Amino acid sequence: MAKRRFQNPRPERRGAWWTMRVWRDEFIDGKHVRKQQRVRLAAATVSDREVKKIATEHLRPLNQGLESLGSATNFEHYIETIYKPVVRPLMATTSFDRTRGVLDNYLIPAFGKCCLRDLTALTLQTYFSKLTTSTTNQMLSHESRDKIRDVLSSALRFAVQHDLLVRNPAESLRIPPDKRGKKRNKPYLTPQQFDLLVELIPEPYASMVYVAIYTGLKVSELAGLRWNDIGASSITIDERFCRGDWGAPKSEASNATIGVNSCVVDRIHRLKRLTVEVRAGNAIRKYKVVKSDGTDDLVFQGVRSGGPLRDNNILVRFIKPAARSMELPWVNWRPANISCDLAEDGRRRREGRTGANAALTFEHHVGHLPAVRARKPAAGSRQTEPFGELNCDRV
Repeated sequence: MAKRRFQNPRPERRGAWWTMRVWRDEFIDGKHVRKQQRVRLAAATVSDREVKKIATEHLRPLNQGLESLGSATNFEHYIETIYKPVVRPLMATTSFDRTRGVLDNYLIPAFGKCCLRDLTALTLQTYFSKLTTSTTNQMLSHESRDKIRDVLSSALRFAVQHDLLVRNPAESLRIPPDKRGKKRNKPYLTPQQFDLLVELIPEPYASMVYVAIYTGLKVSELAGLRWNDIGASSITIDERFCRGDWGAPKSEASNATIGVNSCVVDRIHRLKRLTVEVRAGNAIRKYKVVKSDGTDDLVFQGVRSGGPLRDNNILVRFIKPAARSMELPWVNWRPANISCDLAEDGRRRREGRTGANAALTFEHHVGHLPAVRARKPAAGSRQTEPFGELNCDRV
């Protein structure tokens, strides 16, 4: 590559402005070219001495190499040909799909025609400040605006790491504060609602919900369970499956063996004896819930094919309809798993983060569940008095 040429153009008055012409790097059809551009420095009323100072500051990044050659890359070209292809194998499918949606729907329409060097901190801050006042984006939640900022910052940080930019202009971005506070009262399932919900969901999905509530496992960890992970009174989490992707658990704390109540293990082994009926037009087909129970076979298998299950299919086709019939529209995998607070407590215990506040929440919401009574309470917390109405033996 040729040496960077020193530039020292002379400012000149042009109408109502002081201007000067500088050479800038650009990429046209993938080829590097240098084009001369006229830039405005200040109003014509500014003195000649002040304009020379402004011109020197403007030329400093060009002459000292503070503006890299890669900064001339078009933003849309950079996203489509560099960022997406390189980052896609490094991310989970669901995470990449979310990132791609933000890029395609928000960032490329806003900055697609700009060069990377044009994405200054002021330009980006102006965009995010207008997100709440724009008529097309006024319904975006605070979380959505925060996600857009995170995706943009990640894309520009990637450009810095690979020498396309000198610094990340999105590092100090601020988004307008949320106008509404967070809801403090999380919905949760009562024992009666839990029993009814499990009855309304067909197998093997009812058992998945049952195990999720009683153990605190994530749905991806449930989908990845194999028969060699099921012990006499424990479950080992060593892999997960999420919408086509197999992988290790998200953290070291999740990659563990946890103690469970005997009713959970009984419910899991009960699947081997079950047969379900599925309507196929006017006919009814019967399938075994567990096609094969070898050590490496899945615990929760697809009813027809025996393959791994997709959490979104189960949610939309079985859990949501059952919850709506109970007038509980907020139920999904996360509320069923965490808003009940049993799963939250189980995960905190596995990560060693159970404190006094967690213990109080734990006792208030889920002290009546049998799996909770079988666990050892956190140090310094009170022993939960059990509710004798719930029968753990009924699986």
